[in-house]
Amino acid sequence: MTERDTGATPSWKALLAVPEKQGAASVSRHSGRIGSAPSTRVAGTPPTRMGLQFELREQLPRTNERWRGPTAQPVRTVVPGHGDFRLGVRPVVQNDNGNWVRASLAWNNLTFQVRELNLDPVQHRWFSELIALYRAVRMVYSSREADWIYLDEFSSPLLWHFLGRANELGIAFVGTSKNVTVNLGAEARVSLDVTREAADLRLATTLAIDEVPHAVESAGTIGSHGIYAYNFAPHAAFTLAPTPHPLTGEQLALVGRASAATVPETDVTEFLTEYYPALRRRMRIVSTDASVRFADPAPPVLVLTARFEEKHTLRLGADVEYREGSVITRLPLTPGADEAEARDTAAEAEVRARVAGVLADAELSAIPALQGVDAAEFTEKVLPRLRALAGVRVDVIGTEPAYRELTAAPTLTVTTVETDQRDWFDLGVLVSIEGKSVPFAPLFMALSKGHTRLLLIDNSYLSLRQPVFERLRELIEEARQLGEWKTGLRISRHQASLWADFEDLADETEQAVAWRTAVAGLLDATGIDPTPVPPGVTATLRPYQTHGFDWLAFLWRHRLGGILADDMGLGKTLQALTLIEHATRTDENTDENTDDRRPFLVVAPTSVVSNWVSEAARFTPGLTVRARTETEGGGRASIANAAAGADVIVTSYALFRLDFDAYQAHGWAGLILDEAQFVKNRASQAHLCAKELRTPFKLAITGTPLENNLLDLWSLLSIVAPGLFPSARLFTEDYVRPIERAENPALFAKLRRRIRPVLLRRTKETVAPELPAKQEQVLSIELNPEHRTIYDTFLQRERQKLLGLIEDMNKNRFIIFRSLTLLRLLSLDASLVDSAYAHVPSSKLDALFEQLDDVVAEGHRALVFSQFTSFLKLAAARLDAQGTPYCYLDGSTLRRSEVIDRFKTGLAPVFLISLKAGGFGLNLTEADYVFLLDPWWNPATEAQAVDRTHRIGQTRTVVVYRMVATGTIEEKVMALKQKKAKLFDSVMNDDAAFSESLTAADIRGLFD
Repeated sequence: MTERDTGATPSWKALLAVPEKQGAASVSRHSGRIGSAPSTRVAGTPPTRMGLQFELREQLPRTNERWRGPTAQPVRTVVPGHGDFRLGVRPVVQNDNGNWVRASLAWNNLTFQVRELNLDPVQHRWFSELIALYRAVRMVYSSREADWIYLDEFSSPLLWHFLGRANELGIAFVGTSKNVTVNLGAEARVSLDVTREAADLRLATTLAIDEVPHAVESAGTIGSHGIYAYNFAPHAAFTLAPTPHPLTGEQLALVGRASAATVPETDVTEFLTEYYPALRRRMRIVSTDASVRFADPAPPVLVLTARFEEKHTLRLGADVEYREGSVITRLPLTPGADEAEARDTAAEAEVRARVAGVLADAELSAIPALQGVDAAEFTEKVLPRLRALAGVRVDVIGTEPAYRELTAAPTLTVTTVETDQRDWFDLGVLVSIEGKSVPFAPLFMALSKGHTRLLLIDNSYLSLRQPVFERLRELIEEARQLGEWKTGLRISRHQASLWADFEDLADETEQAVAWRTAVAGLLDATGIDPTPVPPGVTATLRPYQTHGFDWLAFLWRHRLGGILADDMGLGKTLQALTLIEHATRTDENTDENTDDRRPFLVVAPTSVVSNWVSEAARFTPGLTVRARTETEGGGRASIANAAAGADVIVTSYALFRLDFDAYQAHGWAGLILDEAQFVKNRASQAHLCAKELRTPFKLAITGTPLENNLLDLWSLLSIVAPGLFPSARLFTEDYVRPIERAENPALFAKLRRRIRPVLLRRTKETVAPELPAKQEQVLSIELNPEHRTIYDTFLQRERQKLLGLIEDMNKNRFIIFRSLTLLRLLSLDASLVDSAYAHVPSSKLDALFEQLDDVVAEGHRALVFSQFTSFLKLAAARLDAQGTPYCYLDGSTLRRSEVIDRFKTGLAPVFLISLKAGGFGLNLTEADYVFLLDPWWNPATEAQAVDRTHRIGQTRTVVVYRMVATGTIEEKVMALKQKKAKLFDSVMNDDAAFSESLTAADIRGLFD
């Protein structure tokens, strides 16, 4: 008989140190659904009712003398010296007398008794699934008792689901004799009650099922998830109930034992400070009479262990720490089956929620080992936030590096170095952030692998999620695909567009650095000194032209570029020829290697090349000027032969682009770009060629340096002054977008101040007051009813088509442009869209001829412009019909000069001109009326057309009619044109800014 059975009081340490009860199994999950089975009953015979019979059985040990016979026997009363008690259950049936009998039924033959005993199929299914579940979670089923299974060994908590369903299915809980009761409770709790007896403490194990006390020594455990209690007086009774949490090892050991022990006064402090803190997390401890006051436990602390290892590796671990008195207990984040009841799960959940907020809901236990930049970012940004959380402590193992993120915008410098291979150069990309130079090799490797951050050797790191790095990755990949990746990244000179992309991306380029070095020499300059007009110039320069020459000579002397942007008709070609005459008569444009005089290269539209030759012959006859209008065999040799002994070579933009390698190979005194708006598109080959040509001086000549937006101006400046605004991207961010959004009106003044030293613009109103007035008038024209109906029909159709396309302008640009062009044609004449409408009168043509007939009759001469040659031909047909002489010029005209001379000599009073073909290179002061048949988006282009006649040499008032069809897209065009004109005037037409002489302050403004 054990100490607990005799009723003797065990020592309190022995009570708490008993090992866990054998046979307790872990919880498994299995389905406990009770279904139905096919009925096998005889028709008309009620099924046999089934029951579950309970019996407390003592297990009989085997001995050498006793090896046969039963392995267990029923317990009718609890007497001292009893052995191992277990609660057995078996299936029984109710006979005709109402008694519960075993009959021939056993757990092993359930399947074979359905028909023989006429068992209820639903109840039979319940028993079959119950025994299957019991056996499924046992490693070995070795019982020699076919009748009984023991609930003590039923390790699946699904048992309670089955027991709960039994009453619904009519299954009775019965004993092996009459008057036995079996009760199924809802909850059983095992607690340790601590009370004070004088100076001692009394520890008593208590058991309560549904708040009703039961003797703990007359109880047993069902797996680790339930309790059963029994007694035999006045009659046998069994009470079963599940526990709210899995039973801990201590609870399993205390059930079925003597229920009390005493802690002597000398051990009270030890119990309360050392044993109680650890024990309370394993089971429920109370003081029912409140005689013992337990210290409030310290809240749990989530301890994050950060282990720093080599190669920037960070390993994280997390535990929950409980501290009570001198006892410190570390527990895993996830409570075990025997800890859940004793831990302060609410406090733990609160701390973990705070941690999850910092970790963006990621679980600490799920964070893998962090390496490289991931470890750096976590250390710098996340660990400090975790340290600051209440209830969290960070323990560091190893040395925590001082990581730091570089947040400033990166600065890129793109350089090129000549290689020993023809037509190739090495490409260098230098990146610096906050004064730190970022090695290119690891940067490129990180970009090519798609990394989002880069860790540097000094423990600083930076984000690669910036547009500049993404674009850099794309460009490097494109350059790498050109085939050279041995000693470095190389790019062919023929890939000029790719170099332009790099240049646009960079904050600095080698060209920009060189340009700023040259500008630095101007800091000591105080202004522009007058330069004598060369005697070889046969014309008498007007005062503003003399001032323009002085400015050009100043730029030439300092090897700087500029933009001569005088209004149309103010003699820009004459001023440029005067500069060439001046430069040619000095020794500054001589080739250092050959002592040969280097010529100037003038690039102009094809139609203007001949004009340069004739103007040079007229104003600077001493210059040797040669034109190249057709590509010739021989390449470099051909250009070298043409340039031999020449002062000026004039060629077209097309030939300059096609023969660029040959032009690049020759040395030039300077590059002059006439009608420089032809190179305003920075992505075009012509622009890239102009930018790359090696020459100490570049001059852009254009009356419209800004046509569509401010990037037109930037494109020209990037050629003549590449360091003034190093990047299109930065220029867009610093100027274009803020000005378009009207965010900072002061930016206009700042922009004008920056460009003033390298841009000269004078308007006719300022420098040529002797010019007669220019009268401009908008003629609003109503479409006739049939024309209006056709236009509105097409408008609705095109509007519906475009509604879903405008969101993606880049993808659908062609379709959108086609629809807009269609509507613009319909505004002129419906037959331009469909010949079926040839019978519909054109209101625009009718209005034109109402005016034109009077103009011709009064002896005036008129220029008629349209963007659409098809409409011009309709006008020509009507002129033919009425016998009025006229001249016609568009892009397909072969003998351009003959057509122009015919009009200038007065043989025809009307000149029909396409806007594109006649927007430059014409001097038609013989006309004094201008008709613009259709408004163009660009006010600068229209202005150039008008200024074919309103220019120096005009003696009569010029009348300009803009013809606009009301209620059509032409009105929208006019509104857009006014917006662009306002931008042009705000930036360019400030006479005080661009026409006066430069001062020292202006020159220093280059460095603002």
